[in-house]
Amino acid sequence: MDNHAAGISILTFIVAVAVSMAYYQFVYLPQANAKPKVPAEVLNPPQVTKVTIEPGASQPSQTKNFVPKQVTGNLGLSNKFLWTNIDTVPHSVTSDNSYKDKINGPFNSIDTIGLILPKGTYGFTFTTEGEYPYHCEPHPWMTGKVTVLREKF
Repeated sequence: MDNHAAGISILTFIVAVAVSMAYYQFVYLPQANAKPKVPAEVLNPPQVTKVTIEPGASQPSQTKNFVPKQVTGNLGLSNKFLWTNIDTVPHSVTSDNSYKDKINGPFNSIDTIGLILPKGTYGFTFTTEGEYPYHCEPHPWMTGKVTVLREKF
């Protein structure tokens, strides 16, 4: 009789593990990895906020590198930012705190396009409000900050 109870216990354990694994794989993981839903105007705002990387920015003595150095956009209106490199050397736009947007991924030109070549551009759309300090990886004295505000309706 003990053998029969052991068999039922083992079978019950196997079924419980299988149900748990199925729940984890087919219910929990898809919900945990789902991208949040955001309004269309946040994903594709009507205005682009522009920043230039100035000539000579790679020189430590140059204080005008990202212009404007501090820039503000509004969610759903101007939360897409475009950096244009008008310098003669490549640069990056790299988050100071490894910010990763839940929709658009890492705020780091190196992870997506590499260095921004002369006459090149890098665009990033922020989908949440906040302050996002950044720098140039090859030239760390080049710093800037993006602020994204929630539009008041």
